Amino acid sequence: MSQVSQESQARAIVYNFLSSLFAKEVTSDLVAQLTSDQGQSFLNSLALEPSLSASVNEINAKLGKLNSKELLLELAADFCGLFLVDGRTSVSPYAGQYLSAELGGEPSDKLSNAARNESGSKRKTNKTQLFGELHQQMTEFLTDNKLQIHSDFPEPGDHIAVILAYIAHLCVTSGSEQQLSFINSYLMTWLSDFTQQVNKHDHGLFYCFVADLTLEWLKVDTEFLLND
Repeated sequence: MSQVSQESQARAIVYNFLSSLFAKEVTSDLVAQLTSDQGQSFLNSLALEPSLSASVNEINAKLGKLNSKELLLELAADFCGLFLVDGRTSVSPYAGQYLSAELGGEPSDKLSNAARNESGSKRKTNKTQLFGELHQQMTEFLTDNKLQIHSDFPEPGDHIAVILAYIAHLCVTSGSEQQLSFINSYLMTWLSDFTQQVNKHDHGLFYCFVADLTLEWLKVDTEFLLND
């Protein structure tokens, strides 16, 4: 395996890791995986980058304390309160809501947890056209690459977890220019706003560190792609 391929694989692992943290609540299996020798080696290598070390170390410390069902349930409640329900302390994980505001419209209403999926169920939103447009674009990207959203993840295509997972795919299938173009268009346009909202509303702090890590990693990675 060439050095370039090793770098691409390593970058894809980071994107998949970040995607998994936004996709669903942290489980005991994920905690076991990340606190294993292999998981610790991965996190420690990520922390070698100075701009990532603080967030990685905080995430690692939090993971080390998730040693009971009660603590896992508390973290799951934080996830639910932030990303799955309506409310003044919730944060939208959907790119379309941020980009619609950028394009001159108001952000669409927070979508209900009953996601649109292949069976035809629909999310409720006052901005279905803008929401549907970005969701449709991501769906087309996935289809063109013979990918699909898992049936157990009933979320639209513009969910941050889907976008991060798609970038992981691009890491090992596409050139630097295509990766950079996608990242700048579909993630960096709204990730800072998303991170600010998470930092404002996540009183448990775990997802503050995850959002901060994601933003800082994207800054590091886009710089890497520019110089590649």
